[in-house]
Amino acid sequence: MSLVPLPESLVPFLDPYLPKPINEKRPFVTLTYAQSLDSRIAAQSGVQTKLSHLETKTMTHYLRSKHDAILVGINTVLADDPKLNCRYDGGSGGQIKIRPIVLDPLHKWQYSESNLRKICDAGQGLAPYILVDESVKDVEQPVLLSQGGKVVKLPLLKNRANNWHMIFDKLYEMDIESVMVEGGACVINDLLGGCGPVDSVIVTVAPVFLGENGVQVSPKTGVSLTDVSWWTGIQDSVLCARL
Repeated sequence: MSLVPLPESLVPFLDPYLPKPINEKRPFVTLTYAQSLDSRIAAQSGVQTKLSHLETKTMTHYLRSKHDAILVGINTVLADDPKLNCRYDGGSGGQIKIRPIVLDPLHKWQYSESNLRKICDAGQGLAPYILVDESVKDVEQPVLLSQGGKVVKLPLLKNRANNWHMIFDKLYEMDIESVMVEGGACVINDLLGGCGPVDSVIVTVAPVFLGENGVQVSPKTGVSLTDVSWWTGIQDSVLCARL
């Protein structure tokens, strides 16, 4: 499915929040996701829920074109089987490729059976780097390795409070200078709650209530945003801010 044109007004609106050089040896981190009016990102746990309007879906791919990598947690991968590629080319007709990063401490995901594997087979994306705990055995995935992906072992289960700093430090060592974090709820709540660095927050708000059974974004402590800007489209509103 092709993307609708990117609304022209989104380009200057998003620009101040896009990756810039930072004076730290870590990637620039953008936290972005779509939510309902009652702060839910899915109708139920494990159920894929489409919230974004077509124009904000194009915005998501535009944002991906500005980052080196896109990071998601294992629950998002198992629920949505996402393609994790970039379909925005700015009218150039060229393929912009972004590196998927999948946080999968217990190694639950079978990449060889995924939509992402099919995308890579077709030359439309990059194979992922899969982050697993160092205790996990039998992590060889020949298809993944043949496509240029990697299984990266880290001590993820020992000191979870420090995981995000360790993860971003490792990605920086692997020449990834900007990361777009898209979910799911545990990942978002961790980063909103201060467990790791976040340089920009970009939230799409859809005009719908998903109800009390929905998967909620709600960090453990209160969070104040600064440098706040709003954009309103045909259906959705977009919040850009910093923590």
